[in-house]
Formats: sequence, structure tokens, C-alpha cells
Amino acid sequence: MDSLNKHIREYRLQLSKGQIQKAYKGIMTFMSSLSTYLESSYPDYTLSALYFGYMDMTYFAFTPKNLKNKKLKIAIVYLHEKGIFEVWLAGNNRKIQGSYLDLLRCKNIGNYQLSQFLPGVDSIIESVLVEKPDFDRPEELKKQIEGKTIEFVNAIISYLSDIDN
Repeated sequence: MDSLNKHIREYRLQLSKGQIQKAYKGIMTFMSSLSTYLESSYPDYTLSALYFGYMDMTYFAFTPKNLKNKKLKIAIVYLHEKGIFEVWLAGNNRKIQGSYLDLLRCKNIGNYQLSQFLPGVDSIIESVLVEKPDFDRPEELKKQIEGKTIEFVNAIISYLSDIDN
């Protein structure tokens, strides 16, 4: 069994090199800038505070009113270990998540795939936004994320409007 002291020694060793701090600060700065950019571009959407995470994921919610009224949210997520951006449809709580998973289970949702209703899974649907983000070109990266997120949001609204009718 690995000891916590051993993990902390390795953590401190890696921190002493300085790269982790620079990378983490760069990711947080980008995510904050992305949130500000989307908020100014989509004033009708609700944005949440940035969740920094435990170096596993960092995200914020970016939700149009009609989804918010259904107690749903769109999360733009950076997965640290994979180094990718994803977009998730999520519920405000597990009960809502389960209800929408049931509603969408028999629905054609195109190239998207439903998540599993398992402990630790907070999404209803997940989709990769950018597999190889280029943080050295932040404006282009923001546009990539924006375009694919809006495409995802429009698809989700369409799927749910079919259910409502």
C-alpha cells in the first residue's frame, strides 16, 4: 500500500521543478478568460463560478435559460489527466440526472452517447470539444470551444423539445 508521505514527497519533488505551477496557473487563467468571453458573448446564458477541482477536472456551467428552467446545466470541463476539453449536459442533482437519463434512453441523440448512472458520474451526456488544445493560441481555442459548445447546446435543446412535444 502506498503511503501518503511517499505521495507528498513526490508531489513536492514535482512542485520544486516549477512546471506544474506554471501549467496549472495557465489552465486556470485560460478557463477564467473563456468564462468571461462566453459571458460577454451570450448574455442570456447563466454562468457559474469556476470550479478549480482537485487537479482532476476544472469546469464552469454555461447554461441557456430554457435548460436552466428544466434544472439542467451545460458544463464546460477541462480534464487534467487526459488534457482534453469536454462539454456535459448535467442535472442540478442526481434525481434530475436520473430522470433525464431515462427520458433520453430511447431517443436518437445522434453521435452523442448517454452517460452511465453510476456513483461519481455527474453527466447525462458528454462530448469531447477539443482533444488536443493549443493553449499557445488562446483566442483560436476559445472559438473552437465556443462553436462546439453552441452546437451541443442546440442539439440538446432539439432532443428535449422532441420529448416535450
